[in-house]
Amino acid sequence: MKNHTISNAISRFQQAVKNTIGTQLAVNTILALFLLNGLMSAQPAPTEFVSFGSFIDQTKTANAGDFMGRADSHVRDAEAFEEMRQHILKMYDGVEVEHSFMMGNNYYDCVPVEQQPAVRLHGLKVATPPPQSLLRGQRTNDMQRDAQHPFDEFGNYQHCEAGSVPLQRVTLDTTSRFETLRQFFSKNPTGPEHASQGGDNGPDAHKYSFTYQYVNNIGGNSNLNVWAPYVNTAEGEIFSLSQEWYIGGTGSSEQTEEVGWVVYPGMFGDEKPHLFIFSTTEGYQDGCWDNSCGDFVVSKDGGVIGAPISPVSTSGGTQYEVAAQYLLYKGNWWMEFQGTWIGYYPGSMYHGGQNSKYAQLIEFGTEGVGSTIWPPEGSGAWPSKGFGYAAYQRNLLYYNLTGGGPWDSLTPDIPSPHCYSIAGPYSGSGKWTVYFFEGGPGGTGC
Repeated sequence: MKNHTISNAISRFQQAVKNTIGTQLAVNTILALFLLNGLMSAQPAPTEFVSFGSFIDQTKTANAGDFMGRADSHVRDAEAFEEMRQHILKMYDGVEVEHSFMMGNNYYDCVPVEQQPAVRLHGLKVATPPPQSLLRGQRTNDMQRDAQHPFDEFGNYQHCEAGSVPLQRVTLDTTSRFETLRQFFSKNPTGPEHASQGGDNGPDAHKYSFTYQYVNNIGGNSNLNVWAPYVNTAEGEIFSLSQEWYIGGTGSSEQTEEVGWVVYPGMFGDEKPHLFIFSTTEGYQDGCWDNSCGDFVVSKDGGVIGAPISPVSTSGGTQYEVAAQYLLYKGNWWMEFQGTWIGYYPGSMYHGGQNSKYAQLIEFGTEGVGSTIWPPEGSGAWPSKGFGYAAYQRNLLYYNLTGGGPWDSLTPDIPSPHCYSIAGPYSGSGKWTVYFFEGGPGGTGC
């Protein structure tokens, strides 16, 4: 894992220099001196590859004391650790894996389609994806995996064989960074949250810049501009993301389907943007990140959920984006990424709630979590900086109840104007018919 002590110290030093000198050029110059003198440590590479079989054996014999004594562990007590351990063993009970690989800091196992937890634990039959003709998005050229270098550093092929799908490995190394299993699953460990409520003021408060439209829908699309905003964990910042929401119901009956990119060091062990999905059926009292509880059926090796997205945009330089959308098709909420239907949330998990029929609200925007200080969202620049500097979302449309794809008619909501904002929505042409800029620098007083 990257040396956060050094990186956080450098971040504070950068801000101090900027406050004193007043120019980003001076900050970059002095930071370059740090780099030239070797004062920034690189992220250490893994020294060995842990096979799926070894991972299972290690989990079976894991001891709470070993993990609770680690510097990066926050697990509450031995009981909480055992709940984590039993969850992992249940997820992989009877699963046969012959091929695994790494992406970033995380392992992926090629699990036979019928053995994946969502299918096995819930007695499902894998559904047929929607036809490609129903895609309303625009696939970009920004690929998650480099076709010219399809192997990890240990020589493992980063694709799965026919009949198997890549699932991010849920490990005790990751879950023990959280106090409880519920906290690991949760988008908001302290209770319900929802973008249209304008954030909250709890111990881990969620803050937003977003746009919305109340309209009955069965999904929609966005092309999301990808950045890597710095999340300062030493100061209590937790994550920063850009995403789409499809929402039905209210309060404890609220149900959502969500997709986007997130920088979440506690979850992924790095400071890169990762493709994520999330869904709740009970007002954020249930749900989990990236299928870590076995609630999403993966049907295609076309985009690895939870994997780092690369390359990322640079200020004043090349801009990169990814295309993602949801569609309620034959009772299941299908997620598409970069032109491929990856998989779906089964309609049965909604228990006859609102989103088993259709969603009622669409939202697009950024979200960040902190306590006394909040991370940058989007690129970290104010949306007024525009293209090349501020993060954006474009190609914004939804599926109406007859399957058509009208353009969105969005209204901005800016609940934390001292830290984040929205510019737009604007009207253009083609795939830029509806777009907006999002995010901001974060900080205190959000």
